[in-house]
Amino acid sequence: MYGGYYGYYIDWTYILVLIGAVFSMLASAKVNSTFNRYQKVRSMTGFTGAEAAERILQQNGIYDVSIEHVRGNLTDHYDPRNKVLRLSDATYSSQSVAAIGVAAHECGHALQHKEEYLPLKIRSAIVPAANIGSRLGIPIIILGVLLSYNQLLIQIGIWVFSLAVLFQIVTLPVEFNASHRALGMLNQYGILGSEELPKTRKVLTAAAMTYVAAAASSILQLLRLILLFGRRDRD
Repeated sequence: MYGGYYGYYIDWTYILVLIGAVFSMLASAKVNSTFNRYQKVRSMTGFTGAEAAERILQQNGIYDVSIEHVRGNLTDHYDPRNKVLRLSDATYSSQSVAAIGVAAHECGHALQHKEEYLPLKIRSAIVPAANIGSRLGIPIIILGVLLSYNQLLIQIGIWVFSLAVLFQIVTLPVEFNASHRALGMLNQYGILGSEELPKTRKVLTAAAMTYVAAAASSILQLLRLILLFGRRDRD
């Protein structure tokens, strides 16, 4: 009776989801606090994020990528399909070392695209599958559970969800490499001074931790699904 109560009414695998959620919240809080801190530090060169991005692209012979202003806070991204580098409200016109770092990071993605950086090509190739995995993986598993624990559907759901996890894992080297390129270019092209680079590095490192947290959270969720339904098989 005692064991049955704990076996059927308390799912201890939820702790994996909780760990992932806490890690993600901490990473998000860290990147926001770090960015806000160094958003107040004006660069000595006076470049805005947009100007820094333009200079980096030109220095690398990239003339077919446009720079656009997009609404939002830290919604910066590079669109490889349309070759557009979009900078957010907090980045586009800001002269801070934080904004310049974020802009340079997105330029790093543009440079990866130009050089056909392999991890970026892999990530771009699995985007459609990853979208399917994130949207349909869990619903397929739930459907399998509702249909008298149909193991085939459950296993399909787990494999489909794994595609979303794979995307998160492949994203890590792409983001780390973009930040590494950004810091090198900011130094090489004289956009930031040597005493400013450590501040920008802190911003980019904090941002990278959000991707680490997202990957860890996805892996833990996948592990929970495997443990949960693997245990159901044994039962």
